[in-house]
Amino acid sequence: VQLQASGGGLVQAGGSLRLSCRTSGVNFRLYPIGWYRQAPGKQRELVTNITSDHVTNYAGDVQGRFAISRDNVRNTVYLQMNNLRPEDTAVYYCKVAARGRDFWGRGTLVTVSS
Repeated sequence: VQLQASGGGLVQAGGSLRLSCRTSGVNFRLYPIGWYRQAPGKQRELVTNITSDHVTNYAGDVQGRFAISRDNVRNTVYLQMNNLRPEDTAVYYCKVAARGRDFWGRGTLVTVSS
């Protein structure tokens, strides 16, 4: 199973980015998948996830600003991030829970300048 995240970069506060995570080696449509992030000096935390039935869940501080979606044809999950804040700066990882374990992507860095 491989997950490849992309779309990170440097953006000013108030700006937007769209992250993508393409998966392979797993029957993507069957499993929940999520985005996590890890800021410098902090633990990795859940940002949002989406079930196979497209039910979504968001951390409180991104609710209303971020939107997760999935494309079961392209085996890809997306994270649209709007109104970004400096505290959103982190490495963002995608994770799929499949076959009784978690599979992680390598991460993509998002830096939000004030």
